[in-house]
Amino acid sequence: MCAMTDIDQFTLFNKCRLYVGSTVLFVCIFVTATMVGFLILLSTPFSYWLGYQFARYWCALVIWMAKFFCGLTYDIQGLEHLKECPVAIALCKHQSAWETLAMRWLLPEQATLLKRSLLWFPVWGWALGMLKPIAIDRKNAVGALRTLIEKGTVYLKEGSWVVIFPEGTRTAPGEKIKFNAGGAMLAQKTGVPIIPIAHNAGEFWPRYSFLKYPGCIKVVIGPPIESGNRKAQDINAEAEAWIHNAMKKISSVPIPD
Repeated sequence: MCAMTDIDQFTLFNKCRLYVGSTVLFVCIFVTATMVGFLILLSTPFSYWLGYQFARYWCALVIWMAKFFCGLTYDIQGLEHLKECPVAIALCKHQSAWETLAMRWLLPEQATLLKRSLLWFPVWGWALGMLKPIAIDRKNAVGALRTLIEKGTVYLKEGSWVVIFPEGTRTAPGEKIKFNAGGAMLAQKTGVPIIPIAHNAGEFWPRYSFLKYPGCIKVVIGPPIESGNRKAQDINAEAEAWIHNAMKKISSVPIPD
């Protein structure tokens, strides 16, 4: 029988670390999410701010745990653009679950567009429902757009940002999907600027994958895209083009033109 080489041992060690780290992270997310979910449910009826902070710092905790257990870090550029807008609509690339956590931690107080079925999960979904979600039924496109415009307008007037993943679903690295125009239509109606956000989280925290790979997620926040006196189609095209061009610079996977 051949002895295991140093390279084989190193590979085996990395595989073990990958599986062990991902498993520990999964367990910690499950346990802490349940605990924080109960805290949000108990506190939000009395103090929305307190419940929101529980959720926000839990997201920060998960990001830290991903670094500690899985060696997954992130580097962010363009934070200065967030200071240029007291309120904005963030259009973010959607590749994994990582950005849904990171955006709540990195961006100002926000309402997030999401599918209504997420609110049905016991404890976690119920807690999410306390945090001003814009919950839509994807099967009803007209109703979904109406809900986004109506609730989004209210939240923006209250001073909350609105976070939208315009692809509507998580995409694989290198995959290109045309943006839904709902966010641009909300911007057109309200005159609120759009902040485009690109990242390559799907290369390390893949969709539908249990494993979380070590590395550094690159996040790029773009300058505000003005929406005043502009058509939604033009606003959407500019945001999509900016994110697409940014992805071509940070992605290690080829992206089609």
